[in-house]
Amino acid sequence: MPISLIQPEFKVHIDYDKCHKCGRCVQQCGWSVYSFNERPIPDDSKCRACHRCVTYCPAHCITIRKNDLALRDNANWSPALRQGVWRQAETGGVMLTGMGNDKPYLSIFDHLLLDACQVTNPSIDPLREPMELRTYLGRKPSAVEVTSDGNGGFRLAEGAGVQKNIKLDVPIIFSPMSYGSVSLPVHRSLAMAAERLGILMNTGEGGLHADLYPYADNVIVQVASGRFGVDPEYLNRGAAVEIKVGQGAKPGIGGHLPGEKINREVSETRMIPQGSDAISPAPHHDIYSIEDLRQLIYSIKEATDYKPVGVKIAAVHNVAAIASGIVRAGADYVHLDGFRGGTGAAPQIIRDHIGIPIELAIAAVDQRLRDEGIRNQASIIAAGSIRSSADLAKAIALGADVVAIGSAALMALGCHMCQGCHTGSCSWGLTTQKPELTRRVDPEWGAERLTNLVSAWSHELQEILGALGVNAVESLRGSRERLRSIGLDEQTGRILGVKPAGV
Repeated sequence: MPISLIQPEFKVHIDYDKCHKCGRCVQQCGWSVYSFNERPIPDDSKCRACHRCVTYCPAHCITIRKNDLALRDNANWSPALRQGVWRQAETGGVMLTGMGNDKPYLSIFDHLLLDACQVTNPSIDPLREPMELRTYLGRKPSAVEVTSDGNGGFRLAEGAGVQKNIKLDVPIIFSPMSYGSVSLPVHRSLAMAAERLGILMNTGEGGLHADLYPYADNVIVQVASGRFGVDPEYLNRGAAVEIKVGQGAKPGIGGHLPGEKINREVSETRMIPQGSDAISPAPHHDIYSIEDLRQLIYSIKEATDYKPVGVKIAAVHNVAAIASGIVRAGADYVHLDGFRGGTGAAPQIIRDHIGIPIELAIAAVDQRLRDEGIRNQASIIAAGSIRSSADLAKAIALGADVVAIGSAALMALGCHMCQGCHTGSCSWGLTTQKPELTRRVDPEWGAERLTNLVSAWSHELQEILGALGVNAVESLRGSRERLRSIGLDEQTGRILGVKPAGV
């Protein structure tokens, strides 16, 4: 058999003087790195550095180190590019990967600073004064009619033209992650946390498992090009319906869930044969124009008694014009997904080189809708590597109503970003359907961790708002005057609508 030119990416070191020889590492590793012959013996070539073995080793004797190969320096041909050529020369295949773009592109959020109030416009103490994080997802009227409520107050007049909105106690939702790409315990964790937090989780394109039916008021159901699991009952199970046109990690292409991950429950939920690959076409074959999209939007609204219907698109260079068409087609919200968005599986070449940053997309879309006088007709959801409450606040200041978090949510459940989601061997039980692995996620434990994460971000967002001297998140939305850039070029600043620091 020919020798592979590809060397292991990581080296597993075991301190055998401390090792208990208990075999815990063998049991915990989803990648089959370890064999046992009187003591654990690692196969470095299989290691993904997920740190499950490190975490659960009772003797703390395992260390995972980067395998630094002494390749000759070449500024044009990095070791990763060279190994990519070797791998494709051996396999003849497309290189797949999971999670989001890990290339060292500029992170614009890290070059934006928020303003603060001090004397003439004092700051607000969020610990002692009310701070409103509630927001509403959906179409807002241009004007409303009110009548007296008979008690000195007012109420909306009958037929005031106010459409259904969804109340979110915090401007955060859980990103679309389909059942099949992630395990059922992950979906249950997300749904339970969404209910506790008064927010939403998104099913992704994998349908809705029966275990999640009780959480319907906190679920967005998704309609993607493959139409997996879609029928009238499914559409009516959710609080809102989302038409997925594009995804930040793989703009312009469809989806692929390997047959190995299609077990009996996934097949029943997705309504496809067990063991068959779930392949989503690149386009929706009933959408080739904005008019076609409008027809689907209103077909879904008719089928669901006019629940909010949104459209998810990848952030691409003409995203503002696309979003304008989507809003005019009748969508209640536009879900923008930037090029650093995560995924269960994508061709590496697509993930790393197609799309634009979410920061630019938010600003461009918000400004375009304002210029056209239709900003009130749809909410904007922003996704694509929202990593902290600071990113959340900056995204809202750029023009988003709500942010969606996926990778951060998975990290709260134990994800170590090993980027092997597409293999179905996740040692943490997150992106796998193997029962011996999925049972590692206790939904009650997962819901508690997700609730803690969002609650912590919410408290931090309140602190940020207080520092800005505003007492409601709605006052921050689209307020780009409260942002300043540092280290960004003039053209980027113009697109963002943000002045440089010191101006």
